[in-house]
Amino acid sequence: MNSSRLLRSTCITLIQRAGFKYFPAPKNFDHIEIPEKTRLRFIEKVPQFTQGIRAPKMQKKLRFMRGPEEVHNTLIHKQYGIMALGGGRMKWQHFDMLRLSTGRKLDNNRMFAVWRVDPPWQPVTKKGQGQRMGGGKGAIDHYVSPIKAGRIIFEVGGKCEYAEVQKLLEDLAKKMPFKAMAVSQEILDKMAADEKWELENNKNKFTMKYMIQNNMGGCHRWLSPFDFKFLGKYL
Repeated sequence: MNSSRLLRSTCITLIQRAGFKYFPAPKNFDHIEIPEKTRLRFIEKVPQFTQGIRAPKMQKKLRFMRGPEEVHNTLIHKQYGIMALGGGRMKWQHFDMLRLSTGRKLDNNRMFAVWRVDPPWQPVTKKGQGQRMGGGKGAIDHYVSPIKAGRIIFEVGGKCEYAEVQKLLEDLAKKMPFKAMAVSQEILDKMAADEKWELENNKNKFTMKYMIQNNMGGCHRWLSPFDFKFLGKYL
């Protein structure tokens, strides 16, 4: 048999063709309603009082910033936002920075943002430069909003996915005067599930709660009342 014929009879023909690719279907956002006002509203720098009423002075009252937030710690719209990781105070400049940044970078046709914190209301006093101590409390210099750990600062929602707003929220979280992070509903659910799992599967009985309740090492001599209340979790 001819060698060329034998070679042709044993060769396998290869046909190159494009492979099929499967992409997940896009999310359905038909159930989401866009409000009439999609941008963060303007926040007044000074709280408005009734005519004839002077703004009251106030002590520091650090308890307004200490401990966990027990009310405004969930996402109302179940989408995205910024959550405080520690206590602090927000000035009017922080409110305005958030308002301008979200107004520039969010698509107002299919996204919206809402505040979850009160406008500045707590007065902070300050004496003028060069004044001596004494002579009473100084004049009100500015107003702030005290924030506790776990407080949702503002929410972002609409017909969008988390990847579209993640970079913006992370950048804004870094500019907060306290530790904060960008969150979504999935992230909050995972954090709650992880905390529950760690609590149920912890095999070390010497937890902070156990050590404080049993005065291990005489720790009651140097613990503060807030350590007894928050078990060392919040400073």
